[in-house]
Amino acid sequence: MRRLAYSVLLLAVVLVCAAGKQETLDELKARFESAHVEDRPELGIQIARQQLRNADQLYGSGHVEQARAAVDDIVSYSERARDAATESKKRLKNVEIDVRKMADKLRDIKRTLAFEDQPPVDEAIRRLEDVRTTLLQAMFAKDKKDQKK
Repeated sequence: MRRLAYSVLLLAVVLVCAAGKQETLDELKARFESAHVEDRPELGIQIARQQLRNADQLYGSGHVEQARAAVDDIVSYSERARDAATESKKRLKNVEIDVRKMADKLRDIKRTLAFEDQPPVDEAIRRLEDVRTTLLQAMFAKDKKDQKK
């Protein structure tokens, strides 16, 4: 019985530590600005993911203007993550995969919106696809150089 109590207590401590470690959006944005180039792709994607969840909730609750601001952040930080990934040559594949998933989720969200609320989401999807294209070109550019030799 005592062993079970210790296990439950340990689990509770781990959960509290994990919940307390989660950073706010503003903290992540501040960290992004001061982070090294190698760390920026991951931070940018974290911010974009969090804003995607926020946009989904905001559109669902009818706060269209706030949701549009969140969608703008998704695109902005995805582009910044792409830029950092291509500059550092790190996490290109991971950023591309995450951006593809976010574009898919935005397509799902778009289907639930009124017609007049869809154009900003369409534009965001198009820009995310541009991010993916750039990342794919960066990943496979060295293969083209090798073939020309």
